[in-house]
Amino acid sequence: MNEITKRIITSIVLLSILGLTYLYSFIMILSVILISIINWIEFYSLISKIFKKNNKKEKFLRFIIKGFSLGYLLFFSFVIFIIESNYQNLEIFLFFSIAVCIASDMGGLIIGKTIKGKKLTKISPNKTISGSVGSFIFSTTMIPLFKQFLDNNNIYLLILFTLIISLTSQLGDLFISFLKRKAKVKDTGDLLPGHGGFLDRVDGIIFAVPIGLLLFIIS
Repeated sequence: MNEITKRIITSIVLLSILGLTYLYSFIMILSVILISIINWIEFYSLISKIFKKNNKKEKFLRFIIKGFSLGYLLFFSFVIFIIESNYQNLEIFLFFSIAVCIASDMGGLIIGKTIKGKKLTKISPNKTISGSVGSFIFSTTMIPLFKQFLDNNNIYLLILFTLIISLTSQLGDLFISFLKRKAKVKDTGDLLPGHGGFLDRVDGIIFAVPIGLLLFIIS
């Protein structure tokens, strides 16, 4: 099974879980809690590999970064829980943002592998400019599927929000890739056989979703 097939299957599974969380609130809450815990453990492992010396400076940096990341994931989980409990319209924005991230990831892989071309950055050698463009294009395919459920009828603003969410997702992916490069590891973990760690698959989502929610709240 090649990489594209694996990523597509993973994306389909994530979309299926996303659908179940929309139908059943308890599945969303449990999923968010579980995902946050797994992500923090994998992030903790990355930081420990990067700052592995036991001098005072690196111990302090480990403490600050791990504390900040834990606080961020707890806040992320809390916001989603509040949205699920009190704001039905924001729940749609949440699902739209996640769907955009998944579509963006699939577009980057499929177009990048198909067209190839110039590398995007040295941080992640497998990423190409064509793949980044593919991410933006695929992300916009979610607009027709969600438009009737979204309060914002300004199609141009919706396209702009979608592109910003896709960009943030790509930057989040690059940030985790940068950390993996510093830690000298290929994957954040081995929880998903053939796919790497869980953080490898949701790295863009955990950064892009809060941005997506903020955009819709202030619009």
